[in-house]
Amino acid sequence: MSENGTVAVSSPRRRQPARPRRALVGAVVGALVSALFVLLPATTASAAPVLLSQGKPVTASSQEHYGTPASDAVDGNLTTRWSSAASDPQWIRIDLGAPTAVSQVVLRWEAAYAKAYRIELSTNGTDWSTAYSTTTGAGGTETLNVSGTARYVRMYGVSRATQYGYSLWEFQVYGSDGDGGPTLPGGGDLGPNVDIIDPSTPDIQGKLDAVFKQQESAQFGSGRHAFLFKPGTYNTINAQIGFYTQIAGLGLRPDDTTFNGDVTVDAGWAGGNATQNFWRAAENLALNPVSGTDRWAVAQASSFRRMHVKGGLNLAPAGYGWASGGYTADSKVDGTVGPYSQQQWYTRDSSIGGWTNGVWNMTFSGVEGAPANSFPEPRYTTLDTTPVSREKPFLYLDGGEMKVFAPAKRTNARGTTWANGTTPGDSIPLSKFYVVKPGATAATINAALAQGLNLLFTPGIYHVDQPIQVNRPDTIVLGLGLATIVPDNGVTAMKVADVDGVRLAGFLIDAGPVNSTTLLEIGPSGATADHSADPVTLQDVYFRIGGAGPGKATTSLVVNSNNAIIDHTWVWRADHGGGVGWDTNRADYGVRVNGNDVLATGLFVEHFNKYDVEWHGERGRTIFFQNEKAYDAPNQAAIQNGTTKGYAAYKVDDSVTTHEAWGMGSYCNYTADPSIRQDHGFEAPVKPGVKFHDLLVVSLGGNGQYEHVINDTGQATSGTATVPSTVVSYP
Repeated sequence: MSENGTVAVSSPRRRQPARPRRALVGAVVGALVSALFVLLPATTASAAPVLLSQGKPVTASSQEHYGTPASDAVDGNLTTRWSSAASDPQWIRIDLGAPTAVSQVVLRWEAAYAKAYRIELSTNGTDWSTAYSTTTGAGGTETLNVSGTARYVRMYGVSRATQYGYSLWEFQVYGSDGDGGPTLPGGGDLGPNVDIIDPSTPDIQGKLDAVFKQQESAQFGSGRHAFLFKPGTYNTINAQIGFYTQIAGLGLRPDDTTFNGDVTVDAGWAGGNATQNFWRAAENLALNPVSGTDRWAVAQASSFRRMHVKGGLNLAPAGYGWASGGYTADSKVDGTVGPYSQQQWYTRDSSIGGWTNGVWNMTFSGVEGAPANSFPEPRYTTLDTTPVSREKPFLYLDGGEMKVFAPAKRTNARGTTWANGTTPGDSIPLSKFYVVKPGATAATINAALAQGLNLLFTPGIYHVDQPIQVNRPDTIVLGLGLATIVPDNGVTAMKVADVDGVRLAGFLIDAGPVNSTTLLEIGPSGATADHSADPVTLQDVYFRIGGAGPGKATTSLVVNSNNAIIDHTWVWRADHGGGVGWDTNRADYGVRVNGNDVLATGLFVEHFNKYDVEWHGERGRTIFFQNEKAYDAPNQAAIQNGTTKGYAAYKVDDSVTTHEAWGMGSYCNYTADPSIRQDHGFEAPVKPGVKFHDLLVVSLGGNGQYEHVINDTGQATSGTATVPSTVVSYP
């Protein structure tokens, strides 16, 4: 059976009724938005100033009411604000996380501004120096050039210009490295857990076998590994891939690095059951399998990208035990793909010679050679093209220089990006990346980002005591070997500003023992920018709550930015391992989408205490969804949702008018109380623009039952036969 499993943020705060003096707020905001675009810093590593303050910890002497917290002055949103009590003096203070060179402060005042105030700097939060002072503040947008090194930057209001408190739409601090160049080095070696191999490397098979021996059953271990093969031909290779192991070629095309051999995942460690073969990757290689067919028997969080299999591909373990994958993209299989015992699989923008069968949910978009759409029997959901896609960035060698290739966006894509030559896109030298190695702190990582560097996380586990702040457009954050980020003390692991083109790929966020409200935020609350030309992408970014030890997070992934692409994620509240229990690894929500025009391709979300996915944005689309409800619900009352039995796996908010989804499956396995009833797997408003295609729900062995598939439509599951109930089209 499947062994699978974001962040419920509260609904937008209700604001106090606007005071009459705010009748011109709309015009002011419009002007401020225009000013913001003028003031945004340039995006190269040598550009200055760079925005340092967005999303950083902030405190204030007071706030006017519950709807105007200090955090709203650093959220990048020009419709939210901090306002103080109506008295003097008052202050607001930003913690940049580490002493940093600052060069500019921008105050974006609401109508209630400061007549007299100071900008003060401190390295310790106790001793302050004045970087700017005035008694004739003009309000509006004030851009102040300052100079100094500070961890803490404070606006200290001495006297108000109005009867109201001090009120800031945004308090922005920019930094400059002083000489126009980075102070942290870019590039360098890839650390101790990356093996770079060429055809002359001695005992290649021995190196692969040694790591596999460590990682074969190390499901919650600390080892992280990447094998990177230089272009060339490698003979008699059998690369068995265990947990937290990535194997990849370093060519611009898969055929540049060819194995006369196999890249193998099997399930001998688990008695032939492959449903826990998580967290591994194979990328950018060509294979001539020894037997004519390669075996890749995986479960969730295991990506197969930019691969060329010059033969067949078997997705089941030896003996055809259970398997619960999986995901393929930008790959070519010359022969036939045989899923056999695989419960579900999603293939995107690829080419295959054929496909043999389907268990529950086999979904294809943009795949040459895919079987025709035939759901519910055979269980094939096939879309001719993928509406929008952009492949994952990858390392490659350009001569002797290591670079990262960032593939270009495609619309209505079909087939691989490399069928007719080199994939379109951009090359970025490794010198433009801060190579993050074990032991790096969040402060150092943020300093590298503030300099304009991208991030390359080498294999390892990284604890962060403050959010990683990705504020620059087109920043790449790329992980190798399932690099793992653990937020400490309940912080959010990573926050992305409402900017174009950020690419997050190839890492795992593992919740810490202190509850995090969120683990990853894409855009601040209320984000409004149009990113259709250059969307944010998440690819092979995974989330885990519990399993490796106690972990808690109210919501794992929150997407506020418009036009984002979620391309293959597994968001998992652990159902086994350490620190597991209904309240021990509490995680109410998996994914919340607030942005408009967001596309999910390959969405795996499982075991959350309440909703696994909540979709609030307009014109959202999902192609392939796999879900399993929480095993460990103690009784019916624990999951009761008002008058509704259970929380839907995938809920579209009642306010949404347009939404569409294809190839959706939800399973229940209520082992703690098999008598639990779930009203439905899917919930959505009944509106002409809200459409679902090819849905199923299934009870695993009779452990709990669904009354319907979506809303009140679809037959109930029944008995212990594990037979899905399906709906072909809704409404």
